[in-house]
Amino acid sequence: MLKEHGSVHTSEGGHFSYRVIGPCCRLFDREELPWPCSRLAWRSKEPSWRRIGSRFVPDIAARRCPSYSVDILQPGSRSIKTTMTFFSNRFKPHMQEWWYSKHPRSKEATNIYPKIHLD
Repeated sequence: MLKEHGSVHTSEGGHFSYRVIGPCCRLFDREELPWPCSRLAWRSKEPSWRRIGSRFVPDIAARRCPSYSVDILQPGSRSIKTTMTFFSNRFKPHMQEWWYSKHPRSKEATNIYPKIHLD
């Protein structure tokens, strides 16, 4: 189930509260990999595991779990904007397809919410 924009929740440990800004896709930056595998293209002899393609790719560790952009609310201080991934919640297949879809139809402006499937 999607968390509503603007809704306030308590963290699982109860240490802080957060306000949901919206769902997001957690991306992995391949430029942050250690040398020599951090380069996307090599200039000389290339190893078989060369990395050619997109710099930002969906994070493999987080693609089966929902991620949200949130404001962490702390009493007496400013809110902190961050991304939270809820690893304790797992996607059902249709929800994972909507969240991390590669299909062109997923980029349509009307694709705001996943289609409801009766299981």
